[in-house]
Amino acid sequence: MSDSASKSGELILAIDAGTQSVRAGLVDQGGRIHHLVKTSITPYFSAQPGWAEQEPEYYWRMLCETCRKVLAAGDLPRERIAAVAVTTQRLTMINVDRDGNPLRPAIVWLDQRKADSAKVLPAYAFPILSALRLRQFIEYATEYCRSNWIRQNQPEIWAKTHKFLFLSGYLTHKLTGEFRDSAGNIVGTIPFDVKRFDWAAPRDLKWRLFPIEKDKLPELVPPAGLLGRITRKASEETGIPEGLPLLAASNDKACDIIGAGCLTPDRACISFGTTATINTQNDRYVELRPMLPPYPSAIPGQYYSEVMVLRGLWMVSWFKEEFGLQERLMARERAIAPEELLEELLKTSQPGSMGLVCQPYWTPGPELASCAKGAVIGFGDVHNRAHLYRSIIEGIIFALKEGAELTERKNGVAMTEIRATGGGSKSDSIMQITADVFGLPVLRPHTNETSVLGAALDAAVGLRLFPDFKAAFAAMTRAERIFEPIKENEKIYGELYSRVYRRMYGRLLPLFRDIQSITGYPE
Repeated sequence: MSDSASKSGELILAIDAGTQSVRAGLVDQGGRIHHLVKTSITPYFSAQPGWAEQEPEYYWRMLCETCRKVLAAGDLPRERIAAVAVTTQRLTMINVDRDGNPLRPAIVWLDQRKADSAKVLPAYAFPILSALRLRQFIEYATEYCRSNWIRQNQPEIWAKTHKFLFLSGYLTHKLTGEFRDSAGNIVGTIPFDVKRFDWAAPRDLKWRLFPIEKDKLPELVPPAGLLGRITRKASEETGIPEGLPLLAASNDKACDIIGAGCLTPDRACISFGTTATINTQNDRYVELRPMLPPYPSAIPGQYYSEVMVLRGLWMVSWFKEEFGLQERLMARERAIAPEELLEELLKTSQPGSMGLVCQPYWTPGPELASCAKGAVIGFGDVHNRAHLYRSIIEGIIFALKEGAELTERKNGVAMTEIRATGGGSKSDSIMQITADVFGLPVLRPHTNETSVLGAALDAAVGLRLFPDFKAAFAAMTRAERIFEPIKENEKIYGELYSRVYRRMYGRLLPLFRDIQSITGYPE
């Protein structure tokens, strides 16, 4: 691809097929995104309670529509487009036949169906796993393995399956005709060896826990490698010039991290999305929790760690729907987003929310007891909606700080700064609260479309527009604004975090167990 590098002013068409939208833009070598188009999509439909599915062709149609709009802008010649890169939501799985036609709806990452672990593991394994304190973890992994569920409940579909693909692999096939995927997209309950960045060795236990025939899996390519070239059919449907190289990126979270400019574990990336996460990039293999491997990075040979707060900024939507009628009506009158008015609630309330402290376990993760619940304590007659809203935001950030402390201990590296992305990072108040809670500078990147930018970074290095990722980062990423911690706020948050928040879960857990036994919820 060195001939591409000899041209001047190359652009990369970077596409992000996320959960809520498909976004695409033309990215230049200075990290500027031109003609960004965002197409909102329906995240999923539910044929049964707890299921989350979507038609694979729907993703493709939305990608085609988005690309056609980007390329119709007209003032940037298509001849300047040197490559295409695609990043996608994680853990959305698709069964296809030999021609790449879907055999059933995609199982979206939000899906809650469970396989029967007793049909995967022999009976004698359970007491051994219990003795090793691994039973809960192994059961959770085998139950949420998509291939296990399909094999058990739709064996006729599995028998017809030629390839079992992530959404990224499906879109790669639609664009190039190749059954390939980036090694940076392979995460979750699938027989993948993160240390080798390849499918697991034949005797690896993962083949037993997550049984998939090897020939049903795609060929893997490292990030920045060549996945294939745009076919004539794909060109006709998307408007992308035929023959352009499709270069491997990584999953949307991995691209988010590098798009934010986080190269080393001392610089953490917080994503204020539907699920809030704190991530660090690392060139070492580090498990934050036993048997939970790090994820493959968007940089070949590297990893990223992750601690997530399930629901995260979804709780903003929850508050808006349940308590924010006033903001929704006013926003409609003014033709603005309700979040702009919710920002005022943060500005008019004090750090610490007058003693309201929120534990944001609206949906507990696998490291918590199944009976765990969200909680807000400290109510008094002085409190109003603004205090409740602020306490929710503070609780999410407290949970991220707890994840940061775990990450620092395991990495053996102290964090020196935070870079924040996602919808919540647009809020100056949320950024300032984050700086105050962490006691660190929090940087807002020059673009909020960091996953699009991260995919373009992979392609730029793959095209050899830069000698390495470090040079690409220097040219394409930068901070728009820095939020420094305010000392008096930092002191309040430090006390609330250490003396109240950190003690809440242990103190409330017996009550959560009683609630579960009395009400039967959660099951």
